[in-house]
Amino acid sequence: MTDTAAAKAATPGPGPASAPRRSYAKLAADESREDYSLRYAPHSFRRWSPATVAGTALGGIAYLADFAIGASIVFAYGFTSGLAAILTAAAVIFLTGIPIARACATYGLDMDLITRGAGFGYFGSTLTSLIYASFTFIFFALEGSIMAQAMHQAMGLPVEIGYLVTTLIVIPIVFKGMGALAKVQAWTQPVWLIGLVLPFLVLAFQAPDAWGAFTHFGGTEGAGAGFSWTGFGFGTGIALSLIAQIGEQADYLRFMPAKTAANSRTWRTAVLAAGPGWVIIGAAKQLGGAFLAFAALETVGKTHALEPIAPQIEALRPWLGSFALPAAALFVIVSQVKINVTNAYSGSLSWSNFFSRITHRHPGRVWYIFLNLGIALTLMELDMFAMLGKLLGFYSNVGIAWIAAVAADLVINKRLGLSPPYIEFKRAYLYAVNPAGFGAMVIASTVSILAFFGLFGPYAEAFSTFIAAGLALVLCPLIAWATGGKYYLARPNGVWGASRAEGSGGGPGAQALDVTATHTCSVCETAYELPDIADCPVQSGPICSLCCSLDAACGDVCRKAPQGGAVVLPMPTVRRF
Repeated sequence: MTDTAAAKAATPGPGPASAPRRSYAKLAADESREDYSLRYAPHSFRRWSPATVAGTALGGIAYLADFAIGASIVFAYGFTSGLAAILTAAAVIFLTGIPIARACATYGLDMDLITRGAGFGYFGSTLTSLIYASFTFIFFALEGSIMAQAMHQAMGLPVEIGYLVTTLIVIPIVFKGMGALAKVQAWTQPVWLIGLVLPFLVLAFQAPDAWGAFTHFGGTEGAGAGFSWTGFGFGTGIALSLIAQIGEQADYLRFMPAKTAANSRTWRTAVLAAGPGWVIIGAAKQLGGAFLAFAALETVGKTHALEPIAPQIEALRPWLGSFALPAAALFVIVSQVKINVTNAYSGSLSWSNFFSRITHRHPGRVWYIFLNLGIALTLMELDMFAMLGKLLGFYSNVGIAWIAAVAADLVINKRLGLSPPYIEFKRAYLYAVNPAGFGAMVIASTVSILAFFGLFGPYAEAFSTFIAAGLALVLCPLIAWATGGKYYLARPNGVWGASRAEGSGGGPGAQALDVTATHTCSVCETAYELPDIADCPVQSGPICSLCCSLDAACGDVCRKAPQGGAVVLPMPTVRRF
């Protein structure tokens, strides 16, 4: 059983009766709020069923930025190019999301910890924490802008005040963690589903010819209804900005219960649906949003057609009359609350990971909620919604280089034996930087950004995200092969070897007596499950992953002198319930 130092059910360690050498702040020690933000999610905490975890994860994709993104793509490049771009981006996101979702659900790790062990190294993944954090506050700002537009339409609230309201409203929910998030997503799902389907149902009866006209739509910028390679490339780049959404799905998937013979089919289905499966709904929403915007274009004009609230109102008006406005506003507000609690939650996790490695301090996940929301609020006040296409097109170059490199390691490197067959995320066993994943991402994103700004010509500019994905997929295994996989592990993991019933050897590939067996951390004196424990020569005993990360004085002895760094640990404690 894994508990925090503040938990009532904590198992006292064998250490001295004096106070532990590290005591976490109250908020950081309360895992009912902290949700194991910087460490492995133990089996004792994964108390939700696969269906509940999947439902909570999918609740977060209620956002309406999909509507705005789809509309902006089709308005700019026409229906044919826009459709091809949206479907191609969805296929790329789905394929890269499969191995990442399975890894997060299997190992109980979030995207940051998976990235550490999947070719980036301990400090190498620090940059990706910033990439992921920027994804959460960029999309929080986009969603918040949409919500503020709805409140302005429905209540006359100035959008500047609306930005503040949409920011403040999520704080109490995100503060309480996964338990509160699961309840909010479940309670709001019926309202969201009705609001999502109703406008299309109305148009099916009131404007049955609209879809046919939409398929011949040439956009508002003169692109034409035919296929354009450059339009396809630019549109795909905008849609691929959503590729980092798999990180938010992973923040929920890490709480998936262990896969067993009894739940195997349900587990696989839930992981597939809640992981890469989100993009199927996402692509449908992009096309649906473009259709609603097209149907409302003549009535509300181009600018308002790109704001999801106006097309919703126009679609509902034939059936609901004067109630169309409040009904549309309710749907938009519910949708934006559902996604922005996820954006704020995931952002707090990412900032926690970043600052813990830079400062060797961890005051608690909840404090970083305010940092993430402060940045998002600033972006909203700067009217970033007006820069939607360019901003997302640029961001996707970096995001896809990161995700493609991680996927390449999980699918290619591990199967070819170029990297360990498991995910090692603990500082004690990792090099600071692994050139396989980190190098691939830096090179791929640099080249693609140069292409995005036109350095290599108009076609390379349009297909810059394809350059990013292709380079990352090729370079990650190539660098791993060239370096012989040397930079994945600084030393062997001996903790699991100490728990084997017979024989020798270590690493999470070894057969442990029980994955839920515990060692007591010699620093904070709290019991943690084996995957969260390292052997520490400085402490001459076991140390939990977080205490290891926060140690600023050890000098990384275990990694720099692995021949003298191994510590023989006692047999772990196996608790039966």
